Amino acid sequence: MKHQIDNILNEMSEFLNVMQMKKLQKVLVLYLDESRQTEEETTNQEYLDMFLTAKQIEGCSARTIQYYRVTVEHMLKKIEIPLRQVNTEDVRKYLIDYQKINNCSKVTLDNVRRNLSSFFAWLEDEDHILKSPVKRIHKIKTKTVVKEVISDESIEILRDNCKEKRDLAIIDLLFSTGMRVGELVNLDIADIDFNERECVVYGKGDKERRVYFDARAKLHLQNYLKCRNDSNPALFVTLNDPHKRLQISGVEIRLRTLGRSLNLERIHPHKFRRTMATRAIDKGMPIEQVQKLLGHQQIDTTMQYAMVNQTNVKSSHRRYIA
Repeated sequence: MKHQIDNILNEMSEFLNVMQMKKLQKVLVLYLDESRQTEEETTNQEYLDMFLTAKQIEGCSARTIQYYRVTVEHMLKKIEIPLRQVNTEDVRKYLIDYQKINNCSKVTLDNVRRNLSSFFAWLEDEDHILKSPVKRIHKIKTKTVVKEVISDESIEILRDNCKEKRDLAIIDLLFSTGMRVGELVNLDIADIDFNERECVVYGKGDKERRVYFDARAKLHLQNYLKCRNDSNPALFVTLNDPHKRLQISGVEIRLRTLGRSLNLERIHPHKFRRTMATRAIDKGMPIEQVQKLLGHQQIDTTMQYAMVNQTNVKSSHRRYIA
């Protein structure tokens, strides 16, 4: 069969350019090369497992890998044909049906599209399929929603009503650093440099970066650590014995419960991160530096977090235009 493929390529070489020849060779090998026939026995689930393994090697978190798994497996249950035969219309119909059945937002639907796009792009890169069927399905347009930040008044209310020194330290560390909640719970006491008011965190993909906290956060951290009587190296631990490392869910539940008890809207860890970014931009910090602090690869992501304060826009208009 390889000899026949070579003959076809030789016959067509005078009619096709280099790029077209490469494409033709790829198609012929994919469908005619006997040495690749074993690939036809590879199941959709096996392709998914290989994709997830690749993502794990790339450094994706367990949560991200699980999100990929759930998203792709759901599609595979609905589109019950070999992945090589899946076309753009199949995926488009799946997304339309997904939105109807789940009554989900456009943001959620676009997240599903992005996950499927990553999966099929990997299949294409690894030569398991000729072309990703998601390539022609563009980003789903969504309304730009100005997400709320935590006001100065709300922060003070939260501080004043914290009954535990640990919770006060968490609030001020999140508020001054803008770190992710996953980065917060993975911190050890040894990671904190009180003299320089900084610490090293490990973000998405285990990427290391340095973040900085203010004097208030330093004071509350020190007060919290002084009252600790356990030997756990974790910076934040549960309040009761055996004082295990605090988990993401523990922080989320604690902040949400505190916020609700004070009639404050949607208090959660990520809101502190958005608030820090917005404050930094409003006070004139260059967007590239904010990007560095937040650990974003793309500056567009930073811009989505940093919603400029409308009052400052009004003041700038009066200063520069009116």
